[in-house]
Parts: sequence; C-alpha cells; structure tokens
Amino acid sequence: MAEAVGRRREVMVVLPGLLLAMLLAMLDNMIVGTAMPRIVGELGGLTHLSWVVTAYVLGTTVSTPIWGKIGDLYGRKNIFLISIVIFLIGSALCGMAGSALLGGPEGGMGELIAFRAIQGLGAGGLIVNVMAIIGDLVPPRERGQYQGIMAGIMSLAMIAGPLVGGFITDNLDWRWAFYVNLPIGAIALIFIVLRLHLPKLHNKVRIDWAGAFLLSVSITAMVLITAWGGNQYTWGSWQILGLAAIAVVTLVAFVVVERRTEEPIMPLQLFGNRNFTLISIIGFLLGFAMFGAINFLPLFQQMVQGATATNSGLLMLPMMGAAMVVSLFVGKAITATGKYKIYPVLGGVGMAVGMWLLSTMDVATPGWQTGVYIAVLGLGMGFLMQTTMLIAQNSVEQKDLGVSSSATTFFRSIGGSFGVSLFGAIFNNHFVSELTGRFGAQAADRIAKSGGRMDPAAVAHMPAQMRTGLLESLATSISGVFWWAIAFAVVVPVLAAFIKEIPLRGGGPVAASNEKAVTSAAG
Repeated sequence: MAEAVGRRREVMVVLPGLLLAMLLAMLDNMIVGTAMPRIVGELGGLTHLSWVVTAYVLGTTVSTPIWGKIGDLYGRKNIFLISIVIFLIGSALCGMAGSALLGGPEGGMGELIAFRAIQGLGAGGLIVNVMAIIGDLVPPRERGQYQGIMAGIMSLAMIAGPLVGGFITDNLDWRWAFYVNLPIGAIALIFIVLRLHLPKLHNKVRIDWAGAFLLSVSITAMVLITAWGGNQYTWGSWQILGLAAIAVVTLVAFVVVERRTEEPIMPLQLFGNRNFTLISIIGFLLGFAMFGAINFLPLFQQMVQGATATNSGLLMLPMMGAAMVVSLFVGKAITATGKYKIYPVLGGVGMAVGMWLLSTMDVATPGWQTGVYIAVLGLGMGFLMQTTMLIAQNSVEQKDLGVSSSATTFFRSIGGSFGVSLFGAIFNNHFVSELTGRFGAQAADRIAKSGGRMDPAAVAHMPAQMRTGLLESLATSISGVFWWAIAFAVVVPVLAAFIKEIPLRGGGPVAASNEKAVTSAAG
C-alpha cells in the first residue's frame, strides 16, 4: 500500500506537465480546424483544404515510431523536450505563412502546408511520449484512474479548442490560431525541465534510420496516392502508378530491414500478438473514419448552417462532453473490475451509428439536430480513445512499452492521414460534380480553380439562386464524406469482439498471471 501511495505521489507531481504537453497537441488540431474557413478565405485554395490537415497528420505519422523507439533506447525526457521545441518552431512558422515577411498571400497556402508538416513532426513526439511516460510510471491495473484524467484533459482541449479557435477567428487574426501555442509550450517546457525526473539511458545500439526512412517514404507515397488519385491525376496515370510502385518497393524493403536489424523501429514480432494486431487495425480504422470525416464538420456548420466560427466551436460541445463523460466512466470501471473488452465493441457501434446520422444531414438540418448526431459520435469516441492504448500497452512486455505506445499512435495517425486525404479527394470530386450539374462546367471550373474563397460573408451576398445551389452542393458533398466513413466504422466492433481479455498488470496475482497471459495472446 505504501508503495502504491508513493508511486501515486510521484505521478501526480509530473502529471500536470505531461497533461499540458498533451493539451498543446490536442488544442492545436481543434483551434486550426475551426479557423480553416477563414484561412482559406484569405490564402485561397479550398481544394487544398484537406492538405493543411494531411501535412500535419503525415508529419505526425512518420515521426511517431521514431520518437517512441528513441525514447525506449535513450530515455524520454530530452526526447520529449526536443519534440516540444520542434512543435513550437512549426507553430511560429505556420503563423507567418502568407505574411508580408514571407512574400505575401500568393503561395501562402503552400507555405502553410509545408510548415504544418514541420509542426506535425514535433507533435508526433508529444502524445506518444506522454502515454509512454505514464506507462513507465503506472501499472495498467491502476492506469484506469489516470486514463479518466487524461480523457478529461483531451475532452477539455476538444471543447476549449473550437471556442478559442472561434474567438480568435472572429476577433483576432487567424494567425493567432498558431501563435497561441507559443506561451502554452513555453510553460510546458519549463514545467517538464523542473519536475520530470526519469533515469538517463546510455544505450550504444544504433537507431534504425534505414527502417525509419523506408517506412516514411512508403507512407508518404500511399498518402499521395489517396490524395491525388482520381483528383489531380487519373488512377492509371504514370504519377499514381509510380507512387504505387514506390510504396510497394519501400514497404517490402522495410520488412526486410526490420527482420535483420538489432533494434527495429517497429519490431515485427509484436504483430504475432493477436491483441496488438487487432488494436493496431482498430486504431487505423478509428483514425480513418473519425479524423478523416470530422475535419469537415466546422465547414458544414459555418458555411451551410450559417454559424460563426465561435458558435461552430460551441456546436462541438455535445460530442466532446459525451466523450469526456464516457471516458471518465470507462476509466473508473476498468480500474474497479479489470475488465475492458466490451468497451471497444460499444465504441465501434456508437461511432458507426454517429457517422450514419451525420450522413443524413442536408441544408435543412438544424443546428440542434447536428448536435444530437455528434453527441452519439462522442459516445463512441469515449469508449475507444484511451481504452485502445491501454489494451496495446497491457498486451506486450514492459520493455516494448514505448514501441507499443508509438505503434498504436502511429496506426491511428496513419489512418487519419489516409482518411483526410481520401475523404478530401471524395469531397473535392463530389463538390465539383455537384457544381457542374447545377451551374455548368465552366462555372464549376472557375469556382474550383479560383482559389475557393468561400468566405461566409461573401456567400451571403451572392444571388439567391447561386447561393442556394452552392450550399446544397457543399452540404451534399460533406454528407457523402460521412457516408463513406460508415464503411470503415462498422468494422471496428467486429474486430473488437475478437480481443482476448488479458489480466491487467498491477500487483499480486494479476501481475503474476499477466506475463503468462501476454505470451498466450501471441498465439
């Protein structure tokens, strides 16, 4: 009991700094999402909107396994601090995109996309290191109570993010959507330097840079295929076929390298563990369906439903509130009972139902009805978000904790990256097709290539017939994105049903039985 109390005191001393770093990454996504319509209005490029998110998610995805493995080999504190610094540099650069300092608005969208990739490289080390450090300090059986706290912070970020983003968009320059990260990051840096004390590791094993490079190239090629295929290039074009060849060759080379290297960036033997493999696939589908589709909600609320940026943030409250309440309940229930298998099943069902409801929206859907729909989606998220990480960490040995944390985050991120790219392509194609049917090919081409400056105020001053047709085209295209998301969401509860419930480590008989259970789960 004394040991547990001491451990709890040690965790609570460092927890605020860890949660602040997590808050930093979560706030950014939500703030920027709310500000995107205004950013597009100033910099242009509606058809490139998804790339602002894709670049960030892609940077996060390719760097996550590297951050996790380096932390396992050399200790997490300095790696954690470096990732925060890179994130802050990227944030500052994003705020300067398209400014007079960098040459003005022309080319600003391209600059923003490039700087978001840098920001994503740093973000890849934030959440994965928070999860791994918590995993180092707290046994899985006791982690449920901290899971509730982390879920609360994530939900707070999801609630505060749209509100802050909306306030910034309505009252300040959109650039402060990025600059706001700087003071928060500075506080996190100071706190972690002073409070976080972890053992320093001096491992002479070389980092698997070859594996990291091959994995990054393969992922990038696959994301470009989903973003460009059938949109910027035809599926049979040499560009798409060339990218497919690069993706396959580098992926095969990655597998060969990982089998031979001493410390692989992603140990392939982990995929012999049934739970780890299932959670990895579930994480991919969760990121694909959720991040890929939710990216379009602020656009629907502001453009179709006429909400201000601040109000669109408020309209996200039902989803975030539902996710927070469910996450707190799940965390306490897992700590009390040690049972967890049912929660990802319930989460998958809730997410699929939420996506189906959102797919039914049109220009006549009132804001309160959208709120009910996204609350259902929030219920599903609450059952899934933290539980998947807990299952992944509990299904591997302690020495693979960092790798399992980064792999879980990696597959969720890569799913989000593919989802944003694919759904962005679906949205663009559908939107142009709808515009063509309503206004003719020339008008549709002019709207699509003129920079897509669809500022809500400008749309409000359009002729009534043109405004109606434009908003109906937008609503139909966004609803179509959610319809496609259902196909991926429904697979989650099916896979979750096959998870094997391994006793959670935490002392006594549970801890003693866990190593044996982990071994049996590999079969």
